[in-house]
Amino acid sequence: MVSDIAIGKESSEFKKGLQAGISIGIGYFPIALTFGLLAKTTGLSIYESVLMSMIVFAGASQYISLSLIAYGTGIVEIILTTFIVNIRHFLMSTSLNEKSEDDDIRKKMIYSFGITDETFSVVATKEGTVTTGFMFGVNLVAYSSWVIFTGIGHLIGASLPQTLQESMGVALYAMFIGLLVPSLQKSVKVLYLATLAAIFNSIFTLGGIIAQGWAIVISTILSAVIIELIEVVKAKHWGVNDEK
Repeated sequence: MVSDIAIGKESSEFKKGLQAGISIGIGYFPIALTFGLLAKTTGLSIYESVLMSMIVFAGASQYISLSLIAYGTGIVEIILTTFIVNIRHFLMSTSLNEKSEDDDIRKKMIYSFGITDETFSVVATKEGTVTTGFMFGVNLVAYSSWVIFTGIGHLIGASLPQTLQESMGVALYAMFIGLLVPSLQKSVKVLYLATLAAIFNSIFTLGGIIAQGWAIVISTILSAVIIELIEVVKAKHWGVNDEK
């Protein structure tokens, strides 16, 4: 009797998760569609494109991977770059672990794969403790929509004229700008970070100092370290002034 009640409660939480995930699925429609289309124009097959969405499941990192693939960057540089971009997931996972119910670690490992900026926002703003069923429901909708729309986008890209497919490379840079602008509205530090990284990357690549792939990795790390050091120095400086 008790087990039946528990199963019924878990099923109810799963349905609530599915409902909460619908908005994410709708939001993923244009982004995943565009990714699939650009993946086609970059030279990936539909199987490679869908497999990337299935295994990686990280929008910004997948877009960056496309640009690196287009440059002919090696696999090590691609992995390092996407790792740096996704390092924030450690913080998101830690935060959600404090909010989620105690459960089998294997279940947590499975649904933690589905944590993205969007699923994190939905789950983190939910009142009370987050159940495993709710997490699985949200992640299922988000994950399936991303993968399916990636495939549809690739099919649409394949139906475009060859000249239009080749010109779609410009859309990749437009997408990066689209990802950057919302962040600029939240923090001017992002502008400094992006500008400094672009300067370093230009120096490394145009000067022939470092290969393209490694130039992006090193530029990202250097700019992040420098900006954070400046923030630390500013904080200490103002702290001293405040005390005086």
